[in-house]
Amino acid sequence: VGVRIEISGLKHLRDAGGPVVLVGNHMSMLETFVLPRVVRPYMPVTFVVKEGLLNYPVFSHVMRSRDPVAVGRSNPREDFATVMKGGKSRLDKGISIIVFPQTTRTETFDPKEFNTIGVKLAKRAAVPVIPVALLTDAWGNGSILKDFGKIDLNKTVHLAFGEPINVEGNGSQTHAEVIQFIQEKLKEWRA
Repeated sequence: VGVRIEISGLKHLRDAGGPVVLVGNHMSMLETFVLPRVVRPYMPVTFVVKEGLLNYPVFSHVMRSRDPVAVGRSNPREDFATVMKGGKSRLDKGISIIVFPQTTRTETFDPKEFNTIGVKLAKRAAVPVIPVALLTDAWGNGSILKDFGKIDLNKTVHLAFGEPINVEGNGSQTHAEVIQFIQEKLKEWRA
């Protein structure tokens, strides 16, 4: 779309040695298109997505082709079970999973809205977590259709992959490290 993209930490994908759970903040539709293209050369990858995206005009065939873990977002317990079962199944097959543990896309990062589902999935599947910090506000949210906002060619898109983190104990320390990584990168990029 013409925006400049800066990517750091690709060595962490290259050196992962197996499937991982990539846990990142969710800012715009841009990362939905860009992340698979960036990650796929290093490892097979799919998403945890809201079920509605599988029937979304224009994008449904792309989303379905990735064999995502689809959640309904109306029953949190059911969604949790779906992510744990479907996510572990894909990870066991060597397919990494991208998880955006926020309730919705937002330009600001609020750790209180960033749940632990990605860390819990990684613990269940005994795979590492790779934190992913994203600044993709170059593609804004639309006023009529949220997914079709304006693109600001003056903004740089930033993607950063952190070092893999093995989940220990209940995962709270790993979750805190993911949050810290995202907050530090956003602060650095916005400075």
